[in-house]
Amino acid sequence: MSQDLEQKEESLFEAPPIAEQERMVEAILFASAEPVTVRELEARMPHGCDAAEALVYLRKRYDGRGVNVTKIGDSWAMRTAADLGFLMQKETVETRKLSRAAIETLAIIAYHQPVTRAEIEEIRGVSVSRGTVDQLLEMEWIRFGRRKMTPGRPVTFVVTQNFLDHFGLENARDLPGLKELRSAGLLENRPPPGSMPGPGEVDEDEETNEGQSELFED
Repeated sequence: MSQDLEQKEESLFEAPPIAEQERMVEAILFASAEPVTVRELEARMPHGCDAAEALVYLRKRYDGRGVNVTKIGDSWAMRTAADLGFLMQKETVETRKLSRAAIETLAIIAYHQPVTRAEIEEIRGVSVSRGTVDQLLEMEWIRFGRRKMTPGRPVTFVVTQNFLDHFGLENARDLPGLKELRSAGLLENRPPPGSMPGPGEVDEDEETNEGQSELFED
């Protein structure tokens, strides 16, 4: 009689088939935000389960798939396959608004290039901060040109191909005139004296265009 009771008690704690244990481990790992240890797995599974053995089968089943069963320290987790990590990357475009000083400096460089810092300051009537120039350089809208053959050999600035691409320009001859700049909100109705070419539109001024025929320094 006692032997029958012992056999009945053992049957109550009979472990599920290994395939079912594998499914249980899969469910736990899938739902867990953090890696899970074998002990934690077995604590959640029915008595008699062998989580370590179930992991062997589960890991093999996910081998070569988009998601792998990965060991992290003493714990286990489901993770994206390493070679597919690039699919999880997300690129965002950061909109950066130029200050008035940066817009004026950029306009002067575009219409008067190659131009030195001193010449920019003379046209604007105020000093040009290093931050303004650094911002335009970082955006790759301007670059350093050849040094000017004057005392001190000051460096000059010119606009870049990125600048032309951003505004849909093929070359410097396509630079907009004053009316177009104002309508686009890039200039106020009364820009600072000397910050832009004279009263005539740039695209109508052949002499100005001749001076801009070569946009980049060799």
